Amino acid sequence: MQFRLGIWGILFTVGVAAGQDLPARRENVPIYSVTVTERTTQAINYQYRSGPTFIDFRGTVLLPHSKGDAEVESQRGRTEINAHFQGLSAPGQYGREYLTYTLWAVTPEGAARNLGEIVPNGSDKASIHVTTDLQAFGLIITAEPYSAARQPSDVVVMENQVRPDTAGMIKPIQAKFELLPRGNYTYQVPDKLHANVDNLPRVSMREYEALLEIYEAQNAIGIARSVGAETYATSTFQRAQDLLARAQQAQANRADSSSIVQFGREAAQTAEDARMIAERRKQDEKIAAADRAAAEAQAQIAAARQAQLQAQADTQRAIADAQAARAQLDAERSARAQAEAAAAAAQQRAVRAADADRAMVSPAPPPPGTQPVSDRAELRRNLCQQLTGTLETRDTPRGIVVIVPDTAFNGPELRDTTAAELARVVSIVGPYGALRIDVEGFSDTAANEGMAWSRADSVGRWMTRKGLPASRVAAKGLGDSRPIGPNSTEAGRLQNRRVEIVISGDAIGTMPSWDRTYSIVPKR
Repeated sequence: MQFRLGIWGILFTVGVAAGQDLPARRENVPIYSVTVTERTTQAINYQYRSGPTFIDFRGTVLLPHSKGDAEVESQRGRTEINAHFQGLSAPGQYGREYLTYTLWAVTPEGAARNLGEIVPNGSDKASIHVTTDLQAFGLIITAEPYSAARQPSDVVVMENQVRPDTAGMIKPIQAKFELLPRGNYTYQVPDKLHANVDNLPRVSMREYEALLEIYEAQNAIGIARSVGAETYATSTFQRAQDLLARAQQAQANRADSSSIVQFGREAAQTAEDARMIAERRKQDEKIAAADRAAAEAQAQIAAARQAQLQAQADTQRAIADAQAARAQLDAERSARAQAEAAAAAAQQRAVRAADADRAMVSPAPPPPGTQPVSDRAELRRNLCQQLTGTLETRDTPRGIVVIVPDTAFNGPELRDTTAAELARVVSIVGPYGALRIDVEGFSDTAANEGMAWSRADSVGRWMTRKGLPASRVAAKGLGDSRPIGPNSTEAGRLQNRRVEIVISGDAIGTMPSWDRTYSIVPKR
């Protein structure tokens, strides 16, 4: 835990000086790192109810001239510690934020417990008598910004030392991250370790203790504020401020120092509680935010998985529809091919029969449009043969139908590539003045009926420009009234968007070349 807050005021050294300015932390000076645990602190499991035993204290590299001893006795329900120290110079030498010393008991697993504040007298000596419920522990002393700290700082100045006559089981302290987050105790030692406190005014011990508690409370409140206690632990933080204000008011009113110490200690303790509450609530807030983010991520994953499943289902349906449309189209093509093959065979048979008849009797051919009724079927077959080409041609009861597909148009207008085929149609039917030409436009939906009419009109006008009398040509739009393919597929919709040129008239009769008449025999 790195404290970077200074205090607001001055530190008074009892029996030596008063009014000393706290040494500021100097920047850009050579410093080096010292790991105090180069000599591992040892924990001792004190023998239960075997009488007192003694241990020594030695100073670390941060306070090498300090020393001490302690009498430790394990009794029923408690362990009593009576310790004495000397050489505890002012803690402000380690930075403006350090105001006091604290005695800690550290378990073999590394859990630390605050046993109490150590306040040196004017001779840099101090004593403390405390009780703990721990059985096995090591003892260290740290410099702290206030006595109510819950975790030891990195500034370890003294540690216990086992004597030859110490009674107990010795155990090394293995600090674990879960119990002591920092791991090793490390402190950056400046090039000038000790502060100069000579020639400063003296104050009494009672005055020193009162002023010290106020400064510790100020430090505790400042540190709590730095972690957001005003926001996350508002009521507790406000109480700490109120207690500090009462301590300062008691000091201003020259009240008894015990009241100042009482209010100051409670203010520091309350501020430490506010800091702990804020830390926990901030951690809870982070955990809640992480949980929300995880839930949102899970929801997004579930939505993406659902979308993927839906897309797969849509793809399967589309594949099935395409396969069904392809099968239907193949069936239609097969049926049409069979019908066309049958019509071609019948037409060839009729041609051969007509040729045989003409071979027997060869009259002069009649003028176009004046052939006898008996020749209608032959003319119809001849026209079907001549019209069959690039454009699809069908012989139907309505007449000979030439289909102009959707691909022959650019919007409502004919493409230039279709002109040659239509010119061939005009040249074939033109000489037969008795034949009518009905141009019918079709669409795949009722909404496109206007486009169907425009295309039929475009084809009709083009044929009249190429020589057909306007009286023989009629154009109309029939919309989606006669679909020849399913609108559920693109191939079916493409078939339905077409223009049909229907050639009819008495000259070719009303019976397709592939049909025949039937005799009705009455029942007897």
